[in-house]
Amino acid sequence: MKCAGDRVVQLPIVLQALDGHVPNRTPLWMMRQAGRYLPEYRELRAKAGDFLTLCYTPDYAVEVTLQPIRRFGFDAAILFSDILVVPHALGCSLSFEAGEGPRLSTVTSTSDLKGLREELDSSKIDRVLEAVSRIRADLPHETALLGFCGAPWTVATYMIAGRGTPDQAPARLASLRDPVFFEALIDRLVEASAQYLIGQLKAGADAVQIFDSWAGVLDPESFRRWSIRPMARIVSAVRAVIPDARIIAFPKGASVSGLTELVKETGVNGVGLDWTIDRAELRYALGAKCALQGNLDPLTLIAGGEELDRAIDALMEDFRGAAHIFNLGHGIRPETPIAHVERMIARVRG
Repeated sequence: MKCAGDRVVQLPIVLQALDGHVPNRTPLWMMRQAGRYLPEYRELRAKAGDFLTLCYTPDYAVEVTLQPIRRFGFDAAILFSDILVVPHALGCSLSFEAGEGPRLSTVTSTSDLKGLREELDSSKIDRVLEAVSRIRADLPHETALLGFCGAPWTVATYMIAGRGTPDQAPARLASLRDPVFFEALIDRLVEASAQYLIGQLKAGADAVQIFDSWAGVLDPESFRRWSIRPMARIVSAVRAVIPDARIIAFPKGASVSGLTELVKETGVNGVGLDWTIDRAELRYALGAKCALQGNLDPLTLIAGGEELDRAIDALMEDFRGAAHIFNLGHGIRPETPIAHVERMIARVRG
């Protein structure tokens, strides 16, 4: 709780859960909740003309971030941006091709790495931070604002391949063939990502999430080396500046043992869970060590109906008594019917 004059102000329930408490109702937000499943997003995207303009224009980024809050009243807003803002601000060229995803200039050698900037380009980052500040000012007090970045491993996979690939073989091969170069790339991304998250928290984000979308392709030792340890360094660097920073890690595809090790090594406040995790095993392993976020299958949300109700009820029961933040096990898909989102919210909130 905070005091404002003689008035006691309750922390947003998402932050209560991240602080290890069990709120009086389950907090709810969705990954990619600001996006293509919303007609108001598609209208603004057409007006902006291209995706990067949408990300780097504060007026647009603020509006897109607030759209799902206005429509659904989620308990958290997450900054509208992209994990590839960091390599872009380090000097990689970046574009988004319709139907094909991002395209970057590749970084595959030590000489390529030396060609990047040492510091993030403020002309890009400052526009994102302006959006953070304005979003926080426009949000109701009870709605938490989440910032984010991509984890070094996941961002490195795009930088090496120049695009997304099915099994991240280019990055995995680079880490095996030239571990000195790959370690240096991860180091650069650790430093840049920590500074980026510090900037977001100072601008008004209440918490930040680190997305390691491709953690699931790593074997256990590689997961420790390229996912856990870099994230632990980011958390340490952020908390050296902001000691009480609330941080969520989302290593998609990680095992229960991997998540347990990650929480122990990083000290994050919460972990995002994909839909494949065994919830009972996870609760037994992690206990009350951190908040648990997730993990409805996005396809179940698309299917809707009684199966959606059943899945929500089972999920809520499995996390009863835990510091739990209801979410999807990954991002909401563009084809998701809005009526199904409304049904999910009503079911979670009872």
